[in-house]
Amino acid sequence: MDPVPGNPAGASHQGALAGAGPDLGALLRSAARGDTAAFAELYDATSSRLHGLVLRVVRDPAQSEEVTQEVFLEIWRQSARFDPARGSALSWMMTIGHRKAVDRVRSAEAATRRDVAYEQSHQSIEHDVTAEAAHASLEARRVRQALGNLTDVQREAIELAYFGGYTHTEVAALLDLPVGTAKTRIRDGLIRLRDSIGVER
Repeated sequence: MDPVPGNPAGASHQGALAGAGPDLGALLRSAARGDTAAFAELYDATSSRLHGLVLRVVRDPAQSEEVTQEVFLEIWRQSARFDPARGSALSWMMTIGHRKAVDRVRSAEAATRRDVAYEQSHQSIEHDVTAEAAHASLEARRVRQALGNLTDVQREAIELAYFGGYTHTEVAALLDLPVGTAKTRIRDGLIRLRDSIGVER
């Protein structure tokens, strides 16, 4: 942010001593009464220092520019609250600047935490994949064990129909059986297979 050069013409707001700089307290009081020229002079006199403070806290130059503008907007709005009995005008302004800068840092950190939490909650978790693979392996083992409980003719028909991908008609042709007999063997085999797996569970 390029601070606007000071305005030496604003003599009505200068300190009593030449070269001492403007009376910031007087400028604040004038700004509180709506004097925009006084506020412009206040900005000229303090913007570099306030921006430096904000930059040290926020560290990001672009965000520091934004925060500095927010600081001066807050100073304009709150200028009537400045109490010279409680400290200098510069100290009061620097306190506002520091608070705004810290707020921005905290806000950025909170946003980062939210993004991380969202990403973690929506990404695939490795142990879930492992659990699914283990479950599938267990199911396959149960099916293999259950197939061992079938008769040879039932197992043969089941393997052709469900592992070989053949239709009932094709199973019948491969086994040289009537289609009805092939269907019966497949049906009986499935019933026995289901019962065997159910008992193992």
